[in-house]
Amino acid sequence: MEVKYLAEVEALALKKLKIFKQSRLRSILRSMVASMFIGFGVIVAFKTGNFFYMVDSPMAYPMAALVFGAAIILIAYGGGDLFTGNTFYFTYAALRKKIPWSDVFRVWGTSYAGNILGAATFALLIYLTGLFNSAEVNGFLLNVAEHKVHAPISELFFRAILCNWLVCLAFFIPMTLKGDGPKLFAMVLFVFCFFISGYEHSIANMCTFAIALVLNQDPSINFVSVIRNIIPVTIGNLIGGVFFMGFMYYFINKPFIEEEEEA
Repeated sequence: MEVKYLAEVEALALKKLKIFKQSRLRSILRSMVASMFIGFGVIVAFKTGNFFYMVDSPMAYPMAALVFGAAIILIAYGGGDLFTGNTFYFTYAALRKKIPWSDVFRVWGTSYAGNILGAATFALLIYLTGLFNSAEVNGFLLNVAEHKVHAPISELFFRAILCNWLVCLAFFIPMTLKGDGPKLFAMVLFVFCFFISGYEHSIANMCTFAIALVLNQDPSINFVSVIRNIIPVTIGNLIGGVFFMGFMYYFINKPFIEEEEEA
């Protein structure tokens, strides 16, 4: 059964590569849109959680995790290109010899750059709205951002591996389900799991830090401390998507794939 849906992963990678080869600008814009969708999720999650954070309620994180699922729904149904998902799709397609590794690296670089630009653009838009400037609104976000910049690098790395493993599953498992209702439920559930667990997602972190930086209210959150977080988290996300999803699904399903192709 998995083999059928892995073919969809392969087809998706080929479709993304076609868009990339037709227009680098279009690919960058798709990546920007994806991280801006993540930005919407970040805002609604931390603004919702802040109501509970301000009264010292333990429900702050669970409520934020619950509504953050809006981000994955926007990406899945609204379009967009996330670096983290591409680590899985393109690794699998490359192992199947459908895409050369040189193209894989180029697509990864383009989607990552676009995600950064999208996060920065979204943060600027949020800053211009003035809706997130008050401490009564941004306290929870700044608190979480502060913890992220002070976390040990080794812990960030392993949290990131687990994060992208789970997030890639949040896109892959719904492919096996029928109907939008079950798909949406699965997506939101998986994203809730990654958020509530405290794992690290490089693109979500970019959006969180970009917003924290434009608010300019916490001196511990600066470009140096942000980069210190983003680098190990990006590497961890890469390993999670490449090895725990791409290589693993290719290796464990290879006999069944070969059997189908011979039939």
